[in-house]
Amino acid sequence: MKILENTQFELAAAMLQAHYESQPLAFVHSYGCQQNVSDGERLRGSLLRMGFGLTDDQNEADLILLNTCAVRETAEDRVWGHLGALKGLKRQRPELMIALCGCMTQREEVSERVRRSFPYVDLVFGTGAIHMLPQLICQRLSDKKPVFYSSDQPRVVEGLPIEREGSVKAWLPIMQGCDNFCSYCIVPYTRGREVSRAPEAVLAEAQEILAAGYREITLLGQNVNSYGKGLLEPIDFGGLIKRLDSLPGDWWLRFMTSHPKDCTEALIDTIARSRHVARHIHLPVQSGSNRMLKAMNRHYTVESYLALIDYARRTIPGVTFSSDIIVGFPGESEEDFAATLSLVERVGFNALFTFIYSKRNGTPAADLPDPIAYSEKSARMQRLLDTQSAIGARLNAAQIGKTLRVLTEGPGRSEDGTLMGRTEHNTIVEFTGGADLIGQFVEVTIERAQNWALFGRLAI
Repeated sequence: MKILENTQFELAAAMLQAHYESQPLAFVHSYGCQQNVSDGERLRGSLLRMGFGLTDDQNEADLILLNTCAVRETAEDRVWGHLGALKGLKRQRPELMIALCGCMTQREEVSERVRRSFPYVDLVFGTGAIHMLPQLICQRLSDKKPVFYSSDQPRVVEGLPIEREGSVKAWLPIMQGCDNFCSYCIVPYTRGREVSRAPEAVLAEAQEILAAGYREITLLGQNVNSYGKGLLEPIDFGGLIKRLDSLPGDWWLRFMTSHPKDCTEALIDTIARSRHVARHIHLPVQSGSNRMLKAMNRHYTVESYLALIDYARRTIPGVTFSSDIIVGFPGESEEDFAATLSLVERVGFNALFTFIYSKRNGTPAADLPDPIAYSEKSARMQRLLDTQSAIGARLNAAQIGKTLRVLTEGPGRSEDGTLMGRTEHNTIVEFTGGADLIGQFVEVTIERAQNWALFGRLAI
């Protein structure tokens, strides 16, 4: 673990003040997962500490920073498209600085493509160099030529300033990297091996979050269940949850993502005894076929997964589950897919995050034969969506007439004058109320339901 010094921010601030006649503005856009959003908050905090202002309009920015995702091809395509669209803006304003960071830039072929096809990009650095942003910007300003920083494997750096995007819910990363090497996943190659933050650092940040008025904390990691490996102090994820659960106040604690192979009955027992942990578990299964799970290198079986679900339901009253599903993994047969549908119906997830398999060069799955036509994969995806829609409608309809505790997050999506929040089971609820309720826990009586949300009124 490294503690960041303030000197680099002071030096960068002095250089920026000398370089710009007025306060420079930065536009930061993060693609992909919650971990990327959290990284983006640290990038924004670093820019503010250096003296930048923040803007939501890239046309008025002096620095445009794209924080990239490499998990799926569509995410990369959006980044390349965004970069291409910036060419005209750079031509109009040559002094504009364009920076690219995140998971994509950990891959050498990405850096080479930027050099070859996007020569107007000024700064490229990876996930392991977020803490070096001030030095890299100073280098670009002083050398007046593009900077490509090939970072080492990601490591934990404490002390980075944070500019959080919301005021109700906060992300709290507890580890970096992944040791699982699922055959389809690029993350271990872009974020490196697992490195955990010290529990004291996690606890201190949680205390800061709660002191700032946040009502929900979500712990982040590629596999939070394996937290603690490599730390001098012997502590596991359950031990960390116990420490966090001791913090006072009325707030909820969530976590993601969990790997089924490391989710234990002991962890479930800890959740059951907690005061703050929400009774909802995101537990990605990816497939309902043991043959596919083995090909994916997931290290659990359908039977062990279902046994874990059943134990949690016996131990945590009312617990709900969400999951990830990959459709069309190379070699997936109709029987394999039917097994996935069967598992989805058996568990009754209250939400699913579904994806058609995306080939990632450099992963073992990229070399597997994939004879399934994309049209067939799309058809299977629609069947999965239809199945989950029916499950969601059934589960939500069962809530009509109940009064549920909801954390109000912001304006509603369905119509003006409504607010939106979530139950501890992670179900969306919309209701009529004033903006003063945002950030508050309220009681809502459910009057109607759709497959994606509940609708009701404030309980009297």
